Amino acid sequence: MVRLPLTPEDHERGQRLGQLLREARGARSMTSVAAAVGMSPETLRKIESGRVPTPAFFTVAVLCAELELSLDDLSTRCAALESTRPRSA
Repeated sequence: MVRLPLTPEDHERGQRLGQLLREARGARSMTSVAAAVGMSPETLRKIESGRVPTPAFFTVAVLCAELELSLDDLSTRCAALESTRPRSA
């Protein structure tokens, strides 16, 4: 299976996802959250920074569970951020 290249919109969505996960982490250290979900701190850093714009569903799900953030809430918040960004002409 060939994976299509990511669009600029995919990268922006990854940035928003990372921003929301970072906000949900709050004062908790990246290391403690990463250890709690069984991933490396570097992987979490890449997700939060948007360098991994399309993390696997189960990765997002386990992060949401650890951060006590529902997937519905995350989806709604991502969509709300998307609707506030300016559209290109």
